[in-house]
Amino acid sequence: MDWKGLEGLLSGVNKYSTAFGRIWLSLVFVFRVMVFVVAAERVWADEQKDFDCNTLMPGCANACYNYTFPISHIRLWALQLIFVTCPSFMVVMHVWYREDRERKYQAKHGPDSRLYDNPGQKHGGLWWTYLLSLFFKTGMEVLFLYLLHYIYNNFNMPRKVACDMWPCQHQVECYIARPTEKRIFTYFMVGASAICIVLNVCEILYLIAMRVARHSQRSAATRRTCREPHCTECSLPMTTKGLKPD
Repeated sequence: MDWKGLEGLLSGVNKYSTAFGRIWLSLVFVFRVMVFVVAAERVWADEQKDFDCNTLMPGCANACYNYTFPISHIRLWALQLIFVTCPSFMVVMHVWYREDRERKYQAKHGPDSRLYDNPGQKHGGLWWTYLLSLFFKTGMEVLFLYLLHYIYNNFNMPRKVACDMWPCQHQVECYIARPTEKRIFTYFMVGASAICIVLNVCEILYLIAMRVARHSQRSAATRRTCREPHCTECSLPMTTKGLKPD
């Protein structure tokens, strides 16, 4: 997988992220993608080759391996990283859409005219797109943590497993290679994922709080203006009060 290409695409998200979003992106690439590429893949490289069972029965060791590892940790984490980073592209695509509308608007009305004060500013539809991407990322993180917990019994990595799957004619014992290393990396990846969930929740709360505060300030300013004589703003429709289109 081309992780460098994914990193290059996501680097543009920094321009439109909050402080929580920048911390989340740094955590994903430093403590998850880098650890995954540099160390975790090598730790799990021998999971099938060195999965030894005390039997010479043809197909028994392979059946026991499939029973013990129904889904490889590496493939599951790769899918998780893809699903939790791709929602950020929704924000970039929305900004690109705004920039395209801005270019068409200036081409029609002149270079000095502006449709948006800043296409990357999180107002209107872009705010909802950003918030939706956070909910999607958080949901994917929780889903993959649940899958890992459900499949591997509380993220456990035993040294020895008992197996009586067909074509094994009796119960055999199989030994996992380097279980301690695998357990440590599993806990590390789970911990990094949990921190990302906390950051996403904090960013969601931050965005909602800023939105509420902004609306409160705007309502207070409108009430102060409406107390002045000859005020006409209160009678104007919402589309003429300086609101920007999405």
